[in-house]
Amino acid sequence: MEIIKGMAAARKRLTRQTQTAYGEVSPAVKNRLKEIFKREISPEQAVAQILEDVRTRGDVALVEYTLIIDKVKLISLEVSKRQIAEAYKKVDSKLVDALKVAAGRIRRFHKEQKDSIWHEVGGREWGQVIRPLNRVGFYVPGGMASYPSTVLATVVPAKVAGVKETIIVTPPQPGGIVPVNTIVAADIAGADRIFNIGGAQAVAALAYGTKTVPRVDKICGPGNVFVMLAKKQVFGTVAIDALQGPSEVLVIADDTANPKYCAADLLAQAEHDTLAQSIFITTSVGIANKVKKELEKQLAVLPRKNITSESMEKNGAIIVVTDVDEAIELANLFAPEHLELMVTDAKKYVSKITNAGCIFVGEYATEPIGDYVAGPSHALPTGGTARFSSPLNILDFLKIIDVVKVNKTGIKKLGNIAMTIARAEGLEAHARAVEKRLEDLK
Repeated sequence: MEIIKGMAAARKRLTRQTQTAYGEVSPAVKNRLKEIFKREISPEQAVAQILEDVRTRGDVALVEYTLIIDKVKLISLEVSKRQIAEAYKKVDSKLVDALKVAAGRIRRFHKEQKDSIWHEVGGREWGQVIRPLNRVGFYVPGGMASYPSTVLATVVPAKVAGVKETIIVTPPQPGGIVPVNTIVAADIAGADRIFNIGGAQAVAALAYGTKTVPRVDKICGPGNVFVMLAKKQVFGTVAIDALQGPSEVLVIADDTANPKYCAADLLAQAEHDTLAQSIFITTSVGIANKVKKELEKQLAVLPRKNITSESMEKNGAIIVVTDVDEAIELANLFAPEHLELMVTDAKKYVSKITNAGCIFVGEYATEPIGDYVAGPSHALPTGGTARFSSPLNILDFLKIIDVVKVNKTGIKKLGNIAMTIARAEGLEAHARAVEKRLEDLK
């Protein structure tokens, strides 16, 4: 992997030209789409057809698409209470305990957030009230793998916010069952219902509702390209959290950093998939060379070596700059999902960070701790959207309703002003609605 030196070259490498392209798929996926839909069809068109089919045919379409796409014949769409109880018997007790600890920390973090922001505004003339969303759906990636951490990171903040009903959808494994780790995590998180459906069809079920799957107010959670396209297309019918792209980390290190830690954290992000980005910025040429050697050494023994290696070669970078301030300037330009500060007195630089999903301070704050157990949600803005987006938190599950109070004194004080503006805009009925009240007060 090439070592980039100097700010000009670094800026060129880290300036994002476009946002994540949701719709780019491999030739194999294109062929699979043609096989499923019996014609040349783009991912966007395929998703649009799935959404419409589920909207009009409901559960029947869900079962059909699960059979065609996932090759799973569903007997039941929903995970039963009995299956939840049985799942605990099949999950290692150490994992159950770990999930409970992680859920507790995530719950406490978001409870502190709620306590700090839950202040309704109330005055004689105006106010605001805060209300949680009624029902939220969560997409949890699945199929051949399970991601219990995603369940905790998304559902727990919603429950703390006061969401009345939380619905999980996740792709079934062969045999039509949800991974037991996901089931147990969902129960620990307090999810109300679990459905073993995935892909665009699951998003459609949440957005439109079916006889079995209830319609939600908002859809949250990561997924593949078809899930992201589906979320994008149903936005407006329901709210969505974000369009999550490939994961990314940017590590800033000075000459005191441990090369083993730096390399390990870069590889931890790269193993997600071949599109993940792992960026290393340092003030030391010596550390840059040591990290490069460590990457080669540690990569050689990783189980996901092929994926991790391709990710590092295609999207990784080692950048050498003059000082930490230059590194931070580049980090703010890139707006990474995860930003690690492995520098002397790291906490003093936090105030200079303006664009990042989550900041990890010091050499022991490795990003996987944030993924699993730190407390804040690991659902973070990707693709440079940290410039304007926040991590998933309780605000994602709340809405504010304004309150306007006007008495006789208020209408006398404000009425003529409102009438003047209304007539300037050509809205005579607006003006007369005020005028009639003023006339009755004469």
